Amino acid sequence: MMACEVIPASRSAEQAAKRVANELGLPLASSYAHAVAPVALVVDTHEVWLQALEKPRPGRVTIDFSSPDMLYRRKSGHNEPLGRAVGVKKDLKPRVFDATAGLGRDAFVLADLGCNVELSEASPVLFFLLTHAKQTALLSAQTKVVDAAQRMTISRGDSAQRSLAGFDVIYLDPMFPDRSKSAAVKKDLATVQALLENDATGEQGAALLDWALSQPVGRVVIKRPAKSPYLGGMKPSHAISGKTVRFDVLVRPNAKGEL
Repeated sequence: MMACEVIPASRSAEQAAKRVANELGLPLASSYAHAVAPVALVVDTHEVWLQALEKPRPGRVTIDFSSPDMLYRRKSGHNEPLGRAVGVKKDLKPRVFDATAGLGRDAFVLADLGCNVELSEASPVLFFLLTHAKQTALLSAQTKVVDAAQRMTISRGDSAQRSLAGFDVIYLDPMFPDRSKSAAVKKDLATVQALLENDATGEQGAALLDWALSQPVGRVVIKRPAKSPYLGGMKPSHAISGKTVRFDVLVRPNAKGEL
């Protein structure tokens, strides 16, 4: 079964939806009722979002870097553990390669902290959503949102096929079953997993870690559930733990780009 179809949100968005479907090489469905894929990319005149098509149908999944949720996260101190894991200091803003960009939220946090971040995403649908979100953020009335978006570069492709240069940190967030009690987080993760048709919790995640450790960076940071085993059995140099999430940090002092 195809993983995703494009659906116009209204009649006025039909031409825009057709253009997006052609650009991404995806089938176009005229409405939810005519879609057969598990997930739809819904195109409106000014908005785009993911919609899981299971019944009862959950809410939409958007990427919006100026949303109230992201604003709350910026103001509430949620950035600190991720920033510490990557090595952000007052006078040090590492250059970060986010090898598993997904919905781009952690990458935006790092950009908001002052890091230059490249978001690499293999899924053409998520790449499209990320690109749209960055373009929207650049038009935000919030100066900090615009500044952060300007520090983000979005690329499409398989990160493990890249040979990196000029980065200090590789950030990995292999998808894992969410243990949060937040229905919104579960909805987002489930929709993305349905889009990708598989996750990267096992061999794929371990293979990506092997690739990361072969690159000339001083630090690799892996996001994991707080009580989960180490990815690939690789014990980190140290870890920064929260209630639900843990950042495993592998410091590589002999690599170029030492931190």
